Amino acid sequence: MKFSVDSKGVYPIAPTPFLDDGSIDRKSIDRMIDFYNECGCTGLTVLGQLGEAPKLDATESLDIASQVIARAGDMPVIVGVSAPGFASMRSLTRDVMDRGAAGVMIAPPNTLRTDDQIVTYYTQAVEAIGADVPFVLQDYPLTFSVQMSPNVIRRIVTDLPSCLMLKHEDWPGLEKISTLRRFEKEGSMRHISIMVGNNGLFLDYELERGADGANTGYAFPDMLCDVVRLKEQGKRDEAHDLFDAHLPLLRYEQQPGAGLAVRKYIMMKRGIISSAAQRRPASPMSELARLEVDNLMRRLARHDPRANVAG
Repeated sequence: MKFSVDSKGVYPIAPTPFLDDGSIDRKSIDRMIDFYNECGCTGLTVLGQLGEAPKLDATESLDIASQVIARAGDMPVIVGVSAPGFASMRSLTRDVMDRGAAGVMIAPPNTLRTDDQIVTYYTQAVEAIGADVPFVLQDYPLTFSVQMSPNVIRRIVTDLPSCLMLKHEDWPGLEKISTLRRFEKEGSMRHISIMVGNNGLFLDYELERGADGANTGYAFPDMLCDVVRLKEQGKRDEAHDLFDAHLPLLRYEQQPGAGLAVRKYIMMKRGIISSAAQRRPASPMSELARLEVDNLMRRLARHDPRANVAG
């Protein structure tokens, strides 16, 4: 299955489940993909930044991507292929596309500073992987230290027809979404899908600015699906009320460095994965942090029964 410039909904960033000994938990991968399918996700991304991709070797990366693609059925799977060099990016891209991936996601290296450097990098990346491969442009300056202005995004979209989606994670970024949609309305940029990240921290208003959905990893992707659906149905207040109920937990999970541990802990409590383990080097949760998350879950359960889990 492919994705397109008209893709909408929720594409969760799938974590990589590990057992406590650091080995890949393949049973949890299947259970997690089934969960994404059942809760209404329209696609998913594997081997993203919070999928602990840098901790996997090349064989593991391909094996995980292959398992996810096979399990996902009709749900399009985007594979993160960001790498220090184009040779490994090309190799993984071709392998996952041969296995049925919908496309790939490419993040910029943190050495890029000027607009010309950014455009040149993505031009060379497309030359490496092939212009026939759809790709997602990841714009996450808070992590990658690469500032992509609306104009440079417009240049990339204009120069590279295989760019079909923007993963928008700038912060603040609401005006950037509005500017890009204005470019489209004026006819100076073709339409692309805009999916937002940052754990969905600003999803409620990003949708109102013209975003098409979420491409992020919050431990309640079913909530993200509900918010997108309610917005599409014109139920604005209901969407905001549901989002607001999750905001304290969502904010806690978004903490830099600690967020993945929190996300895996919640997904384990929800029965989606078997263990909250991360592969080393890792930042495990303290007992106090677990108690704080448990409290946030109990408070959330007053408004959303999906948070009412044992423990």
